[in-house]
Amino acid sequence: DKSFDLTRRSNLVAVITDGSAVLGLGDIGPAAGMPVMEGKCALFKEFGGVDAFPICVDTKDVDKLVETIALLSKSFGGVNLEDISAPRCFEIERRLKECCDIPIFHDDQHGTAIIACAAVLGALRFAKKDITKVKVVVNGCGAAGSAIGKLLYRLGVTDLTMIDIDGAVYEGRPGDMDMATKYLASVTNKAHYKGNLAGAAKGADVLIGVSGPRLFTKDIMESMAPKAVVFALANPVPETTYEEAKAAGVLVAGTGRSDAPNQVNNVCVFPGIFRGALAVRASAITEEMKVAAVRAIAGLIPEDELREDYVVPGAFDRRIVPAIAGAVAKVAMSAGIARLKREVQDIEKEAAERVLHNWNA
Repeated sequence: DKSFDLTRRSNLVAVITDGSAVLGLGDIGPAAGMPVMEGKCALFKEFGGVDAFPICVDTKDVDKLVETIALLSKSFGGVNLEDISAPRCFEIERRLKECCDIPIFHDDQHGTAIIACAAVLGALRFAKKDITKVKVVVNGCGAAGSAIGKLLYRLGVTDLTMIDIDGAVYEGRPGDMDMATKYLASVTNKAHYKGNLAGAAKGADVLIGVSGPRLFTKDIMESMAPKAVVFALANPVPETTYEEAKAAGVLVAGTGRSDAPNQVNNVCVFPGIFRGALAVRASAITEEMKVAAVRAIAGLIPEDELREDYVVPGAFDRRIVPAIAGAVAKVAMSAGIARLKREVQDIEKEAAERVLHNWNA
């Protein structure tokens, strides 16, 4: 407790990579990944008032990486894993959660999943569709895609099909599947559809891409259900552009880019998640905390303000960090994984003041 009280640990997050999956660049190594890690730290400070330190580890060995991060963990209040390739990232995160008593958060998985699911909730509210009754297809089953699939399932989606490089994911599919894909195979695609993206997308209400450029063709989008929702999140070139999706008759479209409406950007997530976790000195970030973050973001847009080009708050919406911080801190306290008990209103006020101070400066 004194290490949090008497040092900067209480507001310090390690941003750690091995440089194996740097956004838009791939496996460029730890030294070349340093600028991206520094950028991430700047975003932590600017958007959440969180101090962050970049650490680039020169190994792809899972055992060595886990051991290194665990040995460093007492210097920090939380760890943000960044740009580590799948499927190694799943095992690394799982093992660190088992041996560390601070939040371990792989942003490429969970930050992306949280903001994507918040966007889906907003889009379905605008389309007047029930999340428990819609057909959803996720194209891409890597770090982000797997996390999106898991979170959608937790949010109540019952008709969900995951597509990877080998086609539809289903239980009993021949060949090897990593731990995340195996789990999704056991809880999704109950019809055991065995085809490709084009077949899966027919009649779908929601299509999410975390895969590769230009994969969502006009024919695929036109085959979807009325009032369809498409989020094409591949970066830097999405599966389809906003304009192409709208031209194909899609009701709500969005990408990960800032040059079109409905940007799905995980900078909306990680500053608030850690702001809330640090505020109560949480020992972990749980699935329930992620769901709370989704609902906090989605709840910022009132029903009468939803539009086809505004179903998810933008990155510079000052309400996001306080809303997420309060929501995740509340869940952490109720779950008994918080070292401190605080009033949620105080946490939200503190987060708002930090954001306001940074942006005014």
